[in-house]
Amino acid sequence: MTLPNGVHDLAVPYERDGHELALHPVAVETARGLVLVDVGLPGSVPKIREALDAAGFALAEVSTVVLTHHDGDHAGALAALDAEADAFVAAHADESPYVDGREFPVKADPDGDRYPPAAVDLELVGGETLNTTVGPMRVVNTPGHSPGHVSLYLPDHRLLFAGDALVADHGDDRLHGPKPQYTPDRERAHESVGTLADLDVARTLCYHGGLVDDGTDRIAELAARPLDE
Repeated sequence: MTLPNGVHDLAVPYERDGHELALHPVAVETARGLVLVDVGLPGSVPKIREALDAAGFALAEVSTVVLTHHDGDHAGALAALDAEADAFVAAHADESPYVDGREFPVKADPDGDRYPPAAVDLELVGGETLNTTVGPMRVVNTPGHSPGHVSLYLPDHRLLFAGDALVADHGDDRLHGPKPQYTPDRERAHESVGTLADLDVARTLCYHGGLVDDGTDRIAELAARPLDE
């Protein structure tokens, strides 16, 4: 499977329970630099830099960051990255308070530490379109896994960046719904799978699991299942 020219799966490695896995931030080329979709865990900037270098880019070429949501494995490195790249940051309005420190992250231990807050320059509401070299990239509201989770869709290539609204890390190269244990509002998240099923998708890039050939048919199958199945 290959991605369109101008789309780069950064596949940042990390370790969990003694196993090496990968998170999948995405860099998308535009006329004004790179859009980086999600930034990874705290301490990930060197790994992001290395992945961008392998793709032929410098960290300074990141002009915009779009967060799918505020969880620490997606937004934890934002403050450090912004200090180096001075990127314009966009996140859904319902995610922004958790990113910038006004609210404590929903799934974080309230007695523990949080990742460093960072400013959000643009609060998304859903339906926005970003211009890229590979065509329009649309913001799709997919709440449930977090209050203002968004996914991103490239209609010209029938390609979906699902964030955590869908995952592909079950070991079978198939799409699955969001992980229940990390999804506070499962009913709303299930409705969001239905929202994605309305798109014309051929392939899906998940933050957990990477690129899979599953698209609309598989997403519709997941949406049609009972919530607890």
